[in-house]
Amino acid sequence: MASGSEKFERLAALVAEVVNLRQASGILYWDQQTMMPKAGAEARGNQMATLDKLAHEKFTRPEIGQLLEDLRSHEASLPHDSDEASAIRVTRREYEKATKLPPDLVERLSRAANDGFGVWLQAREARDYQVFRPALERTYGLMREVADVLGYQDHPMDPLLDQSEPGMKVAEVETLFAELRETLVPLCQAIFAKVDAVDDRPLRQRFPHDQQMAASREAARIAGFDLETRGRLDLSVHPFTIGFSPNDVRITTKVDEDFLTTSFFASLHEAGHGNYGQGVPAKFQQSLLDDGPSAGLHESQSLLWENVVGRSRAFWEFYYPSLKRVFPAQFDGVSMESVYRAVNKVQPSFIRVDADEVTYNLHVMLRFELEKAVFDGKLALKDLDEAWNAKFKDYLGLTPPDDLAGVLQDIHWTGGFGAAFAGYTIGHVSCLQLYEKACRDIPGLEAGFARGEFAPLLGWMNRNIHAHGSKFTPQELLERATGRPLTAKPYLAYIRRKFGEIYGV
Repeated sequence: MASGSEKFERLAALVAEVVNLRQASGILYWDQQTMMPKAGAEARGNQMATLDKLAHEKFTRPEIGQLLEDLRSHEASLPHDSDEASAIRVTRREYEKATKLPPDLVERLSRAANDGFGVWLQAREARDYQVFRPALERTYGLMREVADVLGYQDHPMDPLLDQSEPGMKVAEVETLFAELRETLVPLCQAIFAKVDAVDDRPLRQRFPHDQQMAASREAARIAGFDLETRGRLDLSVHPFTIGFSPNDVRITTKVDEDFLTTSFFASLHEAGHGNYGQGVPAKFQQSLLDDGPSAGLHESQSLLWENVVGRSRAFWEFYYPSLKRVFPAQFDGVSMESVYRAVNKVQPSFIRVDADEVTYNLHVMLRFELEKAVFDGKLALKDLDEAWNAKFKDYLGLTPPDDLAGVLQDIHWTGGFGAAFAGYTIGHVSCLQLYEKACRDIPGLEAGFARGEFAPLLGWMNRNIHAHGSKFTPQELLERATGRPLTAKPYLAYIRRKFGEIYGV
């Protein structure tokens, strides 16, 4: 009879096949987003659907289920935080969810995501949500199927949220949003009354594409992302990060030649994701431990570098001379302090990815509330564009001029619908919770940014977050790193302190 260790080796070999198939599909996705000719969409959809279905079938094979059952006593004999016990535990959790999903549903989801992306691009060109609506209705129907087969007690979005934020419920997200709303809405109103106190015109000049890409690459390198041998930076309609091993992590950005920060901060943001991918230990390759445990924890790393570091005064004390060398004419006579204030300008705006730190989570709340209203049967998808505009007016005082600046701006609904955005707010909150602890552990951490000393922060995140892959649930990992569960207090204190000083409110 095979020993526990031998059965684990067999399990690991079977899971490795699944991971390899998923990553092969991921490479096709990366190519679809960055390089593929438009006419290749139909063939690419067939290729990805086949790989996704095959990966699902291999993962849900009975042999894996039997091995997981046989390994229960072996797992119990190991320390909870050991790599082997964690691999068994995480594989069992994902296997139990996956075996509830029929292979044909997985294939239909994959095809819908591919088709939805193509239709979304067409709708964006037409600036017309109704072009995209049939594809979204198909996706929504499939997500209802997923919710039903996974099962839920409280809300149909709970199992969908669990896919990206294991263990979290819709009710918890609503509680978090309520706490944030209590501070953010009045703070926004106070700042909007003084919106002209900060001038961001220095950032709204002509910045040629090639120079912006050079600045973006430098920003990614400053954040610690290895572009030389283990990563690359490309262009896509919607910036994203995808990794296939710690030695192959790819990030993208987009360029607006009339607004410097679009590319610069998107690159810092994705470099934070990329750091996570490059920081997960190589020993976790070809296992289900080879990434972060949740979208929110991943987002904490990207927001750390985009906002907490990249929009800090200390960062600009260090980086501004380099930026002036790339764009000498644009910043002639412009002070570092002016640029620091400009990159932190708070104002109501239409596009989520360009939103400032204060208004950003209002964009997320809007999307979450719309998704929930659809699942609750209170909003029909045919009316989603009008509901978006009305809620946007309520939260930010603006009405989008067209659907491109409104309901069509995000790629997320091309492949899923239901709790697709909550991780961004969870990321903001957990980011500051982690940063607060890092500052306590490393005296003078932020002051070091002014000298270009960013490695201590990346090292802290490597040791306390990246090194664990997805061994633990997001709540377990956050508590291990900071000593307490998710709390909005550090984030809200940071927002009040930073923007109170900038705007005098």
